[in-house]
Amino acid sequence: MKRQIVYFNEPGPQNTDAVLDAVLDRAKEDAFKYLVVATGGPTLLKAVKRIRAAKLPLQAVGVTLQAGTWKTYGEPDWKLLKEAQELGAQVITATHSLMGNVESAIHSKFGGIPPVELIAHTYYTFSQGTKVAVEIALTAVDAGIVPAGTDILSVAGSGQGADTAFVLKAVSTVDFFDLKIREVLCIPH
Repeated sequence: MKRQIVYFNEPGPQNTDAVLDAVLDRAKEDAFKYLVVATGGPTLLKAVKRIRAAKLPLQAVGVTLQAGTWKTYGEPDWKLLKEAQELGAQVITATHSLMGNVESAIHSKFGGIPPVELIAHTYYTFSQGTKVAVEIALTAVDAGIVPAGTDILSVAGSGQGADTAFVLKAVSTVDFFDLKIREVLCIPH
């Protein structure tokens, strides 16, 4: 099998359209059922509109930052998320499995680095979006929206927008080591 990987010179939201192009092109090749997107609103809405325009049978699932981080990073744009939901998307706000959980609180209060943060920082060596793309897949399965073991399209980024996309086998957090990144579609370098 031969596939193209899109490499971006810089991470960031300026890559969002190219990521969605690559993801939707890939979705046309195989029968994916789920597109999971890290979002504060704009990226999910853009993805849902493009899915509908392409008449693809993809269920869009948006995963927002957890509420405990809104004070630092800002609350999602609920108006855009509601519009995406009206177009058929589902939205999840939940604790993140790799960062921002109880182990992160222990780290903040007492120091040291918990094992889960070592995993997160290992993913960061590829890109911030790599860690997030894995994490949102776990969240979608944990929430019961995506069935465990399903190959999905996962889209994430570095702050806002999208610059990373994978095909991956999604699993629940309790089965973390069964998750498989099957294909890299887009990534900043």
